Amino acid sequence: MDRLAPSPATGSGGRAHRVSAGVGARAFWLLGIGALWLIPAAVDQRAIAGLVAWDLFVVALWVLDLRRLPAPARLRVTRDWTGPLGLGRPAAVALSLEHDAPIVIDALLADAPSTALRRDVPEVALTAWPARPSRGEYTISPTERGDVLMGPVTVRYASVWKLAVRWARVPISQTVRVYPDLHAAQHHVLHLVRSQSMVAERRRARQHGAGREFERLRDYREGDDRRDVCWTATARRGKLVTRLYRPERSQAVWIMLDGSRLLRARAGDRTKLDAAVDAALALAHVAQASGDRIGLVAYGRRVHARIAPDRGARHLRRLLEVLAQARAEAVEGDHAAAAAALLRTQQQRSLIVWLTDLAETAGVPDVIECASQMAERHLVLCAMLRQMDVAALAGTAPSSPADLYRVLAAQEVLDRRETLLRGLRRRGALALDLAPGDVASAVVQRYLAIKERNAL
Repeated sequence: MDRLAPSPATGSGGRAHRVSAGVGARAFWLLGIGALWLIPAAVDQRAIAGLVAWDLFVVALWVLDLRRLPAPARLRVTRDWTGPLGLGRPAAVALSLEHDAPIVIDALLADAPSTALRRDVPEVALTAWPARPSRGEYTISPTERGDVLMGPVTVRYASVWKLAVRWARVPISQTVRVYPDLHAAQHHVLHLVRSQSMVAERRRARQHGAGREFERLRDYREGDDRRDVCWTATARRGKLVTRLYRPERSQAVWIMLDGSRLLRARAGDRTKLDAAVDAALALAHVAQASGDRIGLVAYGRRVHARIAPDRGARHLRRLLEVLAQARAEAVEGDHAAAAAALLRTQQQRSLIVWLTDLAETAGVPDVIECASQMAERHLVLCAMLRQMDVAALAGTAPSSPADLYRVLAAQEVLDRRETLLRGLRRRGALALDLAPGDVASAVVQRYLAIKERNAL
């Protein structure tokens, strides 16, 4: 997982502004002390000479302190990442400062992350000794997947005298990638595989004829199906021998990810597309652990990515990169083009998991028509991500005629939705109507049930 972390960025400082030096707070304090000469100057104007001398002394100290400070080019700042960036998962970003001047400097580093990572400007205070890197951290919490921009780092630094201040701008802008929540996906996979898949595997190991892939031979037992008797082995051994089967492995599992306008709707602090991406990632992990091959079609108005089924760490990394960059468009998705792209690639029977939603149209939505056509050749599982505010509205008690109209409209939407899903099930497809927060667990559980029943 550490290989998914962004690369460190290192750079040397440059001028932050046209004027990159200023007066520190302590210099103003000393000048304020010099203003005390104005008290005797009210009686004897010769005291003004003392005021001027004091101010010149402070200015000389300021110039000396400024000359002691290292030039911006002698500063070196490194931005380091402690791990990969996951959606909604707090992460730490480290800033290191190093210089070669023979003095100790106090610095305030201000980073410039995208608002998708942090809303305010993070600042890190450091005390940097000569030729010794000083390190500090701040936290971010990504709110969007995909590529986001990190800007330059601004450094405000001064010596221990605090008379002069300098600014430096370190150009270490970089683009970093925010992935789906990898920790949640792994935790989800471990929990489901341990609690269900392992139990199912042990149960299948005690059964025969449960799959279509040959596993081993054993002596015939009472209750075994005579169709599973291996007559050649029976002839050699002189007693009945039964074939044992296991669920087929290396089957093709396709994930169709809809990135149209319906998936832009928010469910809490995330979009429905984020929930669909989490489900796709969890299913990819579980399917690979089960020995199956995973393919992906990500689409909106056009097909953005089509990855043929395969397995292995490199293939899973490729799927992860595509899922991280999935974006919901503001237009209707071309479901027919996505289905055609899949069917051109996949000729043999496979499991197709379609993560989408139903559009409210007068006719039958395109996704229903396309899923019905694919169900003639493949096993299709449609996971529809429902709009939770519509379901909540349908269950409320109206308090006015206007509320009654809205409640009846919401109930009609849900009734039509259920009618469409029943029709899809009658045509041979599997259809689930899910809350966005439940889609990952429901899809993985249904996949494991399909593997257990050898429905594919």
